[in-house]
This record gives sequence, C-alpha cells and structure tokens, in this order.
Amino acid sequence: MSAPLLPEQTSIVLVHGAWHGAWCWRRVLPLLRTRGVETHAVTLTGVGERAHLMGPDIDLNTHIQDVIGLIEAEELSRVVLVGHSYGGIVITGVADRLQHRHAGQLAHLIYLDAVVPEPGESWSSRHTPETQQARIDAAASSGGLSFPPPDASVFGLEGTDRDWVNRRQTPQPFAVYQQPLHFDAARVAALPRTFIDCTNPTLPTIAASRIRVRQEPGWQVHEMKTGHDPMVSEPQALADLLLGVHQQATRCAATREQKP
Repeated sequence: MSAPLLPEQTSIVLVHGAWHGAWCWRRVLPLLRTRGVETHAVTLTGVGERAHLMGPDIDLNTHIQDVIGLIEAEELSRVVLVGHSYGGIVITGVADRLQHRHAGQLAHLIYLDAVVPEPGESWSSRHTPETQQARIDAAASSGGLSFPPPDASVFGLEGTDRDWVNRRQTPQPFAVYQQPLHFDAARVAALPRTFIDCTNPTLPTIAASRIRVRQEPGWQVHEMKTGHDPMVSEPQALADLLLGVHQQATRCAATREQKP
C-alpha cells in the first residue's frame, strides 16, 4: 500500500504566457520558496531559453506535454497549477489529461489574467477579427512559423520593467494561436479554479475570460490593480495571492485525508 500524501507536499507550478519564459517569474520564485513552498517554473518549447528549439512541429500538445513532463520528472504528488495569459489554455489541457490519468494530482487551477477556453476553442477564438488578422500578418515574415512579441508597454509596464521584458521576449510559435483545444469541460470544472484579474490597465484580449469567470459557477475571482504582467510589476502582491490559494488547497487536502 502506498503512503498517504502529506498536505505539505502541495507544490506550485508556474506556466508563463506568450513570448515569455520561466525568466518572467524571477521576482516571484524566491518569495514563494522562502515560505517553504516547492515551486517550479516551466519554459515552453520554442521560447525563452528554449527559443533555439523553435520549429514547425511545435503545437499546443507540445506545450501541454512540457508541463506534464515537468510534473512527472519532479514527481510532484499534488500541484497548484498557475497559467498566465496564453498559459491558461495550456493548463486547461494539462488539467484535462491529468484528471483523466491521475485524478487528485491537481489541487487547484489558477488563471492569471489568462485565457479560459471552452471545448473546441483556440487561443484566437475570442479575439477580434482585427487582432486575429494582425497576428496572421505578423507571422507571414517567418513563413507562418512564429509571430513577434508586442512592446511590453501593452502589459502596463514602464521604464526599466518594460526594458527588462522587451529584452527577454522571444517570438511565439504560431501554430498554437489557431489550434483548438478539445477537452472534457466537466472534468476540468471539477477542480477548484481561481481567476486573477489584472485591471490597471486591462489587456483587451483577455476581456472574454473576465466576463466568463463572473458568469459561470465555481470560480473564485481576485482583482489586482496592476497590468497584465503582475509577476513583474507587483511580485509581492502576486506571491501573497498564490500563497493564499496554496494554503487553501493544502487545508482542503488535509481535510480529505482525515476523513475515514
């Protein structure tokens, strides 16, 4: 018989958004780890320090497997999974697969100003036709392989923070933009879910998600009065929110394990 999971074994896994990499969590990671929380940050294939792996075969399934691969390699028993921006569609795919294969491994999903898809939707589905066409056009120069990052000012960043993000952003694999995600909505909705809404300034491409999480049952919603990259602009406030959800997930796990 396997040993029971301990509440303190709950870990946090951070999944970045488009054009970013694990580097974007640099200010948040020590704030979580010094509180005794095992925390890992994934870099998705084709961006960040893995930009040299950019290729035509990178798709949404690649990124989903990147996250599952980290969870498996680190032998994480229970995970609070955080997805920022585009990372929201990635963690949805991860949740669908892990709930099917290893129910109970995920303790909570946190959508950080992120895409909240419905089955069959893609990252692009809720964008305006103008935004979709602009990104298609932007990918043309690479033959449809990737599209370049925007200036970090659109994330509400200024000064040295803007410069820091601009230096590190890399082109995003384009195939993930239009690829639909098919998943079992009930399977994902069975998990506790939190949405963190970054409101100052709001990023227009996240508008549909903001509306959705306020209309659907089962969501906790928190607001942060900062821009789309709170891990850069407000790392302490973000870390406090993540720690709060982590503590909630740990308490829930302890309660379940104490039941006969």
